[in-house]
Amino acid sequence: MLISKQQISRCERQPIWWKCIGLPCLVFAFLLSTSVFAAEVEGVNVPDTAMVAGQSLQLNGAGVRTKFFFDIYVGALYLSHPAHQAKQAIEDAGPKRVSMYFLYGEVGREKLTDGWVAGFEKNQTKEAMDRLKPLLKQFNAMFGDARKGDVYIFDFLPDGTTTVTFKGQKKGHVQGEDFQQALLAVWLGKHPADKDLKKAMLRGGD
Repeated sequence: MLISKQQISRCERQPIWWKCIGLPCLVFAFLLSTSVFAAEVEGVNVPDTAMVAGQSLQLNGAGVRTKFFFDIYVGALYLSHPAHQAKQAIEDAGPKRVSMYFLYGEVGREKLTDGWVAGFEKNQTKEAMDRLKPLLKQFNAMFGDARKGDVYIFDFLPDGTTTVTFKGQKKGHVQGEDFQQALLAVWLGKHPADKDLKKAMLRGGD
């Protein structure tokens, strides 16, 4: 967007109140419309877009995972279309992303993998868990210790593949739409790891 000399000339002829109030507001609105903003959560700058499977996704919501009054990580959910209901976010087709920005000093591998197992078990039936256990074991093998500043990225691809990236390096993938939905349920299911984080990811939805 360009401002012409004629527009500048018209602005110069405006009364003093316009120069003091109206013009600054117009400039601010122009800058707001042309800037790319990211959410800031607990000092972490969370991008407002993510590219997954060649598609630009929008930040649906982001919040903090806490445990025993400690901030563990910032979780961010990216979708192709806004969703305020967990069922929609979990089941809708299309690429998705969840990013985890660690805030805590160090979270050991065992605590991470135990957390995934607990999250799956809380939200899946016994029959479903029997089917998912081999995939969950494969998934857990991709994790190591996580320290403050580390980032895990989970990309959910339309073909049912879930990829895991840690500190910019791809660690592996798991195949299966049922696994994708079960993993998303750890954050968004009926028994989420953190209810406040779920609400933040869904922008106040449930």
